[in-house]
Amino acid sequence: MNNTILKLAAFLGALSVALGAFAAHGLKKLISEKAVETFQTGVTYQFYHVFALLAAGILFRYYKNKFIQNASIFFLLGILFFSGSLYLLTLKEYLQLESLQWVVFITPLGGVCFIVGWMFLLLGIKEK
Repeated sequence: MNNTILKLAAFLGALSVALGAFAAHGLKKLISEKAVETFQTGVTYQFYHVFALLAAGILFRYYKNKFIQNASIFFLLGILFFSGSLYLLTLKEYLQLESLQWVVFITPLGGVCFIVGWMFLLLGIKEK
C-alpha cells in the first residue's frame, strides 16, 4: 500500500509543478486574473497534500493501521474534489460553459476530505 501511495504522491507532485508552470506562463494569456488565481489555489492545495500523502506513505511503514490508510485515501479524494473542481471551474471560464456551474458544490467536499484526512493521520499515529 505505501509504495502505491508514495508513487502517487511523486506523480501528483510532478503534475503540481507542471500545472503551476502552466498557470504562471500560459494560462494568464487565456483567462481572467481571477480564474488564474482559482487555478493556482487548486495547484497550491494539491501540492500541499502531496506532502501529506508522502508523510502518510512513510508513516504507514511504522504505523500499519487503517487510520493511516484512510488518511491517504482522503488526501487523494481531497485533491480530486478540491483541486479538480477548481481546475474544472477554470476550464469552464476558458470554454465559456454554463453547464459546469454545479462544480462549485464539489469544492467544499474536497476541503472536508482534506480535513478528514488530517484527522485520520492524527488518529493513526500511535504511541510505541
